[in-house]
Amino acid sequence: MTPPPESEPRTIVAWLTGTRPEEGRLVLLSALYFFFILSAYYVIRPIREEMAVAGGVENIPWLFTGTLTAMLLVHPIFAAVVSRWTRRRFVTLTYRFFMLNLLVYFVLLSVVTDGEASVWVGRTFFVWISVFNLFVVSVFWSFMTDIFRERQSRRLFGLIGVGGTVGGIVGSSITAFLVGFLSPATLLLFSVLLLEGAVICLRALDSRCATLPAAGGGPGAEADGASGGGRDGSRTEASEAVIGGSALEGIRRVLASPYLLGIGAFMLLFTIGSTFLYNIQADIVARTFATSAERTSIFARIDLSVNVLTLFTQLFLTGRILKWLGLRLALGILPVLSILGFLALGAAPVFAVFVVFQVLRRAGNFALAVPTREVLYTVLPRRDKYKAKNFNDLFVYRAGDQIGVWSFAGLRALGLGSSALALTMVPLAGLWLMIALWLGRRQAELAARRRTAPRPRAASAGGRRSAE
Repeated sequence: MTPPPESEPRTIVAWLTGTRPEEGRLVLLSALYFFFILSAYYVIRPIREEMAVAGGVENIPWLFTGTLTAMLLVHPIFAAVVSRWTRRRFVTLTYRFFMLNLLVYFVLLSVVTDGEASVWVGRTFFVWISVFNLFVVSVFWSFMTDIFRERQSRRLFGLIGVGGTVGGIVGSSITAFLVGFLSPATLLLFSVLLLEGAVICLRALDSRCATLPAAGGGPGAEADGASGGGRDGSRTEASEAVIGGSALEGIRRVLASPYLLGIGAFMLLFTIGSTFLYNIQADIVARTFATSAERTSIFARIDLSVNVLTLFTQLFLTGRILKWLGLRLALGILPVLSILGFLALGAAPVFAVFVVFQVLRRAGNFALAVPTREVLYTVLPRRDKYKAKNFNDLFVYRAGDQIGVWSFAGLRALGLGSSALALTMVPLAGLWLMIALWLGRRQAELAARRRTAPRPRAASAGGRRSAE
């Protein structure tokens, strides 16, 4: 491919990133939205990690169990809110709720500073942050699958992810540079301000989508334009529509749909593999480096390598990989990489092999697996994008953590070393690959059916409308 002859910066940027002129503002607002979300999380993530250690490392598995329980309790509440309010209102309400929680913890962390009470505040904060980080990201991607069309999402989701990658770097930097000058409680106020920035972006996105012409109004619009409603109606209607349904509908729809169950299994197997790799990492790094300073430096270098590789891939490769290979093969890249990586670790559980595998796997997840997984939801009804997706993103993801943590501990208790533990993940990664290929084929079938289905009649003007 050769760049276009025009020399304007906008044209060059469009060629490099795969965007189209009319998509510029939507992509920029979406990336800013993601930037604010992940900045807000990464400001408080180190505080959570420190509180987990302060509460006793031996208690961390129980904190994850508490998180899983909290996820199961929170999901129906969110689904009930989705059922009753418009997109703009329930997304705004979600972020404002978390902002209020941060202010409550600001007070608690300022007042309760020592003793057993302080430890328990830290434990509840750990569970709350573990819910918060998945929740706000899940709502973000639900919003993205609602305003971008299926083919468009293949080109743009990786690019939008750049905002989140940069946000993670900025949020971590805020805490790293200011923690010596400000208390952990004060740092929470930065997250509040960043979340308000996310609210501003989502409102701007919602308003812009509502004013765009209805899909299908021009050449190629139906195939590859911003949706905000897609087959469910015009953009304005989608912005103003109430999704409806019950609080437990998301759980029922996941259990009744092989496709949604497949997406859940895809996430579950990824999370189990990540948990095993995280624990193998602790063993290999502890054997390789003697001092805390050396280990901290290595972890920082791994994070830097992951961020650099992720940024490069998101900017220039993700959209093109999806275009060249298609969604099915793109979904299979990370499972194949995991099969090869765990085989390599099983054969040689040494630091060099681990670093290469960890960097490639984490960057592959952020830059390829996440955007391709989100594309899977673009062919589903709106209620699945918010309710069923939220259940998969929260409960199923944390269930994978639990299965991984306790199964690793059990296998370790049986005497398995790092090599054998790595090899136990190979068949799971093989199953993960088969599920990924099936999901890619099924998504293509649903997308073709959706494009050829007759468009539903527009709802009558005035009053609230149901999205389905």
